[in-house]
Amino acid sequence: MPYKELLSAIAIGLTCIAFFPYIRSIINGKVKPHVFSWVIWGTTTFVVFLAQLEDNGGAGAWPIGVSGSITIFIALLAYSKRADISITKTDWLFFVSAMSSLPFWYFTSDPLWAVVILTTVDVCGFGPTVRKTYSAPHAESVLFFSLFTARNLIAIAALENYTITTLLFPAVISVACILLITMVGYRRRATEKKPNN
Repeated sequence: MPYKELLSAIAIGLTCIAFFPYIRSIINGKVKPHVFSWVIWGTTTFVVFLAQLEDNGGAGAWPIGVSGSITIFIALLAYSKRADISITKTDWLFFVSAMSSLPFWYFTSDPLWAVVILTTVDVCGFGPTVRKTYSAPHAESVLFFSLFTARNLIAIAALENYTITTLLFPAVISVACILLITMVGYRRRATEKKPNN
């Protein structure tokens, strides 16, 4: 197996390892994800995958495609399990922003603008998670975000064509995950009870 394909296979494996416990929790009824949020994340990730393919990302694009497909599956699974289907104005804003990337791509014949918009939408999606974990730093899995950081870095190494279009999404999401992990670690230490003197 060529080097780039091997890296891609490792990144796909990390994607599956990261998602498996979450999917199991949905099936067991322990987690009730917000359906519309997962629709947005699945759509943005899958469109980035298509843009990477168009810009000859090759094997390095495959983990992003697998991630987008699994994310869409989670949205369908969440819907079938009657998870949270409430839709806010902010949800619609993210969805419309994600969908606006397609006309940009179509009219400019350049997938870069689609990737820029979709990366921005995905980063904005970190906002509620940052707010939640700042107050409750044990409410998120550091392992989950660590696996996604590793997956994105390996996917970058597996890319067959390095351009802003192919690099932007996995690089920015890696940085966002690292910043979130750092903030969670800091907040966990800051909120630990200190022994009485």
